[in-house]
Amino acid sequence: MPETFRPRPYQTAAIDALTAGWAGPNNRLAVVLPTGAGKTVVFANLIAQMRHQLGRKRALVIAHREELIEQAAAKIRAVCPDLRVGIVKAERNHHRVMDVIVASVQTLAVKRRREQIQGIGLVIVDECHHAAAATYRKVLDHFGAWRGVPVAGFTATMTRGDGGLGEVWQDVVFTLDILEMIGDGYLCDVRGRRVTVAGLDLDAVKTRNGDLADGQLGQALDDSGAAATIAAAYTEHAADRPGVVFTPTVATAQSMAAAFTAAGISAAPIWGDMPRDQRAQELARYKSGAVQVLTNCMVLTEGFDAPWTSCVVVARPTKSPGLYCQMVGRGLRLHDGKRDALVLDVVGASTRHKLASIVDLTSQEAGEVPEDRPLREAVAEFQAEQAQRLVVQQLHMEEFNLFGQSSTQWLRTAAGAWFIPLRSDLFLFLVRDPASKGYRVRRWDANKGVRPPNPDPAMPLADAMQWAERAGRALAPAHFVAKSAAWRARPASTRQLGYCRAHHIPVPRGATAGEVGDLQAIHRVSGVLARLAAVPAAA
Repeated sequence: MPETFRPRPYQTAAIDALTAGWAGPNNRLAVVLPTGAGKTVVFANLIAQMRHQLGRKRALVIAHREELIEQAAAKIRAVCPDLRVGIVKAERNHHRVMDVIVASVQTLAVKRRREQIQGIGLVIVDECHHAAAATYRKVLDHFGAWRGVPVAGFTATMTRGDGGLGEVWQDVVFTLDILEMIGDGYLCDVRGRRVTVAGLDLDAVKTRNGDLADGQLGQALDDSGAAATIAAAYTEHAADRPGVVFTPTVATAQSMAAAFTAAGISAAPIWGDMPRDQRAQELARYKSGAVQVLTNCMVLTEGFDAPWTSCVVVARPTKSPGLYCQMVGRGLRLHDGKRDALVLDVVGASTRHKLASIVDLTSQEAGEVPEDRPLREAVAEFQAEQAQRLVVQQLHMEEFNLFGQSSTQWLRTAAGAWFIPLRSDLFLFLVRDPASKGYRVRRWDANKGVRPPNPDPAMPLADAMQWAERAGRALAPAHFVAKSAAWRARPASTRQLGYCRAHHIPVPRGATAGEVGDLQAIHRVSGVLARLAAVPAAA
C-alpha cells in the first residue's frame, strides 16, 4: 500500500470503531471527521479490510456530487489496485463484475437503475448528513439498510436543517475534533477576523429551514455594498493568500468576483449549474495561480480539495455550526509554505440571529477567541484559565466545608478574610501565605494591633483553623465563640439593633442575637482589616 494512503492512527481507530459497532445490535453507524481528515482514505481502507468478510458480496459507495464520486473511485483504486471499481452515474453504468460500485444517489433514485445492482454486502454513504432526505432513505432501504446490511456514514458535520438524521443513523461511533487534528499536526491552525459591513441588516433576513434564507441574504449583501468592503478587507489582511469566498447566491458570487477584480485581486466565480468544462477550467486556473480567489455559491463546501487555500471568506453568514465548519474546513489542509489559515467572517447588524463563528470549529470550550489569535492557542489559554478557576472553586469548597463543620463561629469579612470574633477589641484571623499556599494565624487587639504568634509557621487550612480555635478558647469564654451557644438564639437586643441602625447595617426581620452579633462583627472587623491593608499603599 502506498505510504500516502496508509491509514493514520485516528483513521485506523475509526475503522475499528465501525467493525466493533457492527458486531453489536446496530448496523447503521456514522463517523464524524473534520474536513481534511481523509474520510475517503478511511472508507477505502475499510473496504480493503472487509473484502474477505464480504465474500462474493460487493461494496456500494453512495455520493451526491460528481467530484465526490470521482474522488472516491480514485482513492479506492489507489488503496486497493486489485479491486475492480465501477461508477454508476447518468450514462455510466459500470456495475457488472465490479467489486466496488461508486454511485450517484440521483441515479440510484431511479428504480430501474438501482434494481440492476445486486449482491451488496456493505454500504458507505459519503457526506452522510444528507441521508435524512427521502431520496437517500429510499435508496438505503432498497439495499438493506433497515434489514441488517452494514452501513457506514461519513461526514464532517452531523447536522441537517430539516432533521431526521437520528432516524437514519443509529449511532455515531467515532468523532474527531478539529483541535485534535491541529494539535497532532494533521491540519494547520486557524485565526479569524471580522469584516463588518455597514448597512448590512441581518435582522431583516428571514430564517428558512433553520438558517438565513439564501435569496434574502444575497439581496441584503448586494444592497449593502458588501462586495467592495470584503474585497478591501481581503486586500488589507490576505493580499498574498489564495482563498475561497462563500456566498449565498450565484449573483453574489459574481458581484464578489467583480469587486475583487476591481480591487486588483484576480478572482473567478463558480456555481453548481455552471457548465462542467467551464468550472473545471476555473478550478485549474485557481490551482495554477492564474486566479487568486474563487467566489462560489456553496459549491465548494464538499469535495473541494485545494490544500494551498489559506484564506476563507464566510460571506454567507450562517446559523449552522455544521455549515460553518464545512466552509472554513476548506482552508485547513496542510501545504508546503502554508503558515496557517485566515478566516474573514462577514458580519452585519444582528440582534435576533445567533450566527456561527470560529469558536464553533471545535466542540471544546473556547470562550471568546480574540481576532487574529490562533484558535488552538486561544482555546488552550481559556482552558488553563478554567482549570485555575476550578482549583479556586475547589479551594473555596474546601474552605466552606471546613468552616461549616467547625463548632466555632467563623465569620468572613467583606474582602474574604476568615476570622473568629472574641470581643469588640479582639479577634483572630487567617492570612494566606502565597509562597507555601498555606495559611498563617494573626491576632488583633485595639492596643497592640496585629501580632503574629511565635513560632509563626504557614499551615494547611485545617491546621491553621485548629490552631486559631485553640487560641480563641484560651482568650475568651467558650460561649463567646461556640456556634451552639444559647445566647445566639435569643432575640436581638436594643443595643445591637441601635448599633446596626447607626452604621446602616441592614438587619433581616426576626434576626436573632447571634445573627445580629455576626453582622456587627463583620462590619467592625472588615473596617479594621481594610484600614490595615491601606496603610502600606498610603506610605
